[in-house]
Amino acid sequence: MCTIIKGGTLVTESDRVEADLVMERGRIVAVGDRLTPRKKAEVVDARGAYVMPGAIDAHVHFQLPFCGTVSSDDFENGTKAAACGGVTTVIDYAIQTKGHPVMEAVANRRREADGNVCVDYSLHAGITDWKDGSGRDLARLVDAGIPTVKMFMIYKDQGWMADDYTLYSALEKTARIGAMIELHAESVFVLDGLVRRYRAARRRLGARGHALSRPAFVESEAVQRAATWAEAAKGRVYIVHVSAGASVDIVKSAQERGVQIYAETCPHYLLLDESVFSRKDGHLFATCPQVKTAADSERLWRGLANGEISLIASDTCTFTKRQKAAWGGDFAKIPFGMPGVETMLPLMHAFGAAKGRFSLNRLVQLVSANPARIHGLYPRKGTLAIGADADVVIFDPKKRFTIAPRRLQSNCDWSPFNGWTLTGYPAMTFSRGRLVARHGRFTGEKGWGRFVKRLPWGGVEGTVKR
Repeated sequence: MCTIIKGGTLVTESDRVEADLVMERGRIVAVGDRLTPRKKAEVVDARGAYVMPGAIDAHVHFQLPFCGTVSSDDFENGTKAAACGGVTTVIDYAIQTKGHPVMEAVANRRREADGNVCVDYSLHAGITDWKDGSGRDLARLVDAGIPTVKMFMIYKDQGWMADDYTLYSALEKTARIGAMIELHAESVFVLDGLVRRYRAARRRLGARGHALSRPAFVESEAVQRAATWAEAAKGRVYIVHVSAGASVDIVKSAQERGVQIYAETCPHYLLLDESVFSRKDGHLFATCPQVKTAADSERLWRGLANGEISLIASDTCTFTKRQKAAWGGDFAKIPFGMPGVETMLPLMHAFGAAKGRFSLNRLVQLVSANPARIHGLYPRKGTLAIGADADVVIFDPKKRFTIAPRRLQSNCDWSPFNGWTLTGYPAMTFSRGRLVARHGRFTGEKGWGRFVKRLPWGGVEGTVKR
């Protein structure tokens, strides 16, 4: 089927131009001024709207077992929510079980996703059981189209933590084969000690104990170590969910020395601060790491604008009010996470590009082009170039939308941004040329999404734009 989008303003990371765009057989086949529709082509009127590459959310957690429950957005509903929010590709995680091969985790996760996803997806592999033979596992992952490996500097008691030598060794090995380490950076021994300290006063502190047990330096100290090991090993490290301003300073310094270090942040770290934990429902906002101060948020915004932070992801991990209530007043028992994949793009337009914190082109860079480059999807995705997948969002910059759970596709009865009114919202989302969402309603089909094999570093066209 041929579809022509006419009269819109095409926005990429480098251009903003009024033009038409033609999609056929899942690809973008033509871009130009006043193109003539073919017979039987579907014509979409995009006058007054932006036409952008679909967003790529490189950090999602669908149907994740955690704290004795499972996150409430499964692969089907989570990817429906993604489509409604203008996200056309997601990357989830396959976390290794101790004593089992990491490829087993990948196979299990693919069984859960394949046939259920509604937009395209890929996986990061989580290695929690690093051994001498893990180098061979890395090569198998790259061959399987998974060139990114998640490691954790926390979760010692759960058996997930990578010590410093393990991290250094993994950085060496991944550098040789074009892979990259994705790292949860927090300082485990200080963090665990502070959790014990404040847990003793949990009845008095309530959800505030969560924030007190995770001060900004717990993250920034770990980021400093990660940068040191990446520099020494000549490896590539990607710091997920950066929340502390001091972490951005460290990343900037390392980048200036030529270290291959990339930082990701998320909308909640930009738009919320630790005052939420003093609310009656403060436990709902618990994430790992948690939101910090307003000053930290301001530093993150500057990092996005000047290129120190390379991309935005949602880290969506949805738990309902009932699931969150399992904390029972003990902040150490809160299931960490909040819904985010559906609101990521419109929030970043409303409070980023529309507020002048960064340009519209930079927004596309942060949510589409850079995620594609860093994660081995470019130029198949993240661009409106001829030959790219026809993952396209028609975005109405004047549409006013008030966030409310009943208006969202996400399987959740609350939102951290409930009641916020946004200016700008996706009008249509196309996944490989197929209309999968229209005005916040899913119009696609379960199983439409495909697993996308990603390229190793060195096989990706272009460089990450800072």
